[in-house]
Amino acid sequence: MDNEILENEEETSILTLTDENGVETDFEYLDCIDYEGKEYLVLMPADEAATDIIILEVEPVDDENENYLAVEDEAILDAVYGMFKEKYKDVLTFED
Repeated sequence: MDNEILENEEETSILTLTDENGVETDFEYLDCIDYEGKEYLVLMPADEAATDIIILEVEPVDDENENYLAVEDEAILDAVYGMFKEKYKDVLTFED
């Protein structure tokens, strides 16, 4: 299974998101985590120097579209990040 995960990491998915000011930013898709009935995207800026993880709440708009909302609740951020770290503890190295 670890080899499958590593192979998938090599096929990175890049999402281009547009903020409220119309500025586009590329992010590397890491995972989608379900937490308390909602989905959260776990992303990392595609910029080579970036090391921060970004967590956004998925808000469905219709069958084809969705919005991504900033999560301001520290408890939700901590819980989703904790789930992400647990899921990938054998594949990725985390700095706390």
